[in-house]
Amino acid sequence: MESARIIATVTRIVRDVGIAEEIAQDALVAALEQWPEAGVPDRPGAWLTATAKHRAVDLVRRRETYARKLAEVGRSLPEESYDPEPSGPGDIDDDVLRLVFTTCHPVLSAEARAALTLRLVGGLRTDEIARAFLVPEATVAARITRAKRALAKAGVEFEVPYGEDRAARLGSVLEVVYLIFNEGYAATAGDDLLRPGLCEDALRLARGLAALMPGESEVHGLAALLELQASRTPARTGPDGRPVLLAEQDRRRWNRLLVRRGYAALARAWESPRTEAGGERTPGPYALQAAIAACHARAASYGETDWAVIAGLYGRLMELAPSPVVELNRAVAVSMADGPAAALPLVDALAAEPALERYHLLPSVRGDLLARLGRDAEARAEFARAAELTRNARERALLRGRERELGEGTA
Repeated sequence: MESARIIATVTRIVRDVGIAEEIAQDALVAALEQWPEAGVPDRPGAWLTATAKHRAVDLVRRRETYARKLAEVGRSLPEESYDPEPSGPGDIDDDVLRLVFTTCHPVLSAEARAALTLRLVGGLRTDEIARAFLVPEATVAARITRAKRALAKAGVEFEVPYGEDRAARLGSVLEVVYLIFNEGYAATAGDDLLRPGLCEDALRLARGLAALMPGESEVHGLAALLELQASRTPARTGPDGRPVLLAEQDRRRWNRLLVRRGYAALARAWESPRTEAGGERTPGPYALQAAIAACHARAASYGETDWAVIAGLYGRLMELAPSPVVELNRAVAVSMADGPAAALPLVDALAAEPALERYHLLPSVRGDLLARLGRDAEARAEFARAAELTRNARERALLRGRERELGEGTA
């Protein structure tokens, strides 16, 4: 829970994210050694941060640039404060946000930026990041290692970008925050469907970015999307932790405060949309996804959802940011608006997509369409394949249940 803030604090001292991660790990090891005997401190996060900070200062003292660096540390780190004051009106007053912008430096490739930020800020394991990107685990591990080396070699400062530099990094920052939220919203592996801590981290980052850049439409679009998606969390699992499908959720349990926050952020996103070359004002991909989430939030029940509007919004999203996952989501909306027979060819066309070869939601969606068409034997095979592909125990149980129901003729 505290690792991102510890790494960010230490990075401010040592100016090297790789070394900062090692020092943060050392602090966690110290806690494992000392807390069983001395007891857990009242403020464990502060204890960990202070321990890591002291080790970082010791490292700086051992460097040849001792005098200059120590003076720098003394100016920027008041003894009783863990959060530095912003130095200017456009500064970011949160070390974690600084860390996000640092790990999204243009010296790195887009893939390396996302992988490194998910590792350091989101605390995701390498295999979880690989699932998020639909690439082999070894590829992600290599990206993270190369990214740390590249930042150190380039001497990237732990600082806030301004003007064009900030705009150039913003797209990567938003993508990473989105991926962190997604891993918390539907965990790719493990025994639990949700990882609420990741959702909360992503929400906090999105809100911080929105406060920092009030004129950026897509920042508000992302914030709106995350608020609206997070509002469903209380209804997404049953008392025993099993997933509850959207069609079966008790919408009275949706968090109305988060829904209202999402509406407000969405309004800000659409008030200041991007302007294309021809002068037409159009929302960006995150604002469009937030609009889709808002359609669900406005429907009093699953049956009252305006699927035709949602399918149209997915169509606009495909034009703006085409991807096989977006097309799969569009197919689901088409199936609800026009029937499963209209959507099945769209899903079948995605079977040859390399990026979806190990993506469990493709056979899951196809199985649902086949079941609705009465093709039970084929649907069972698709649910079985989906269950084999997922690494989340809760999703696997749900898919096995669908498979069994079709076999029993009770679907």
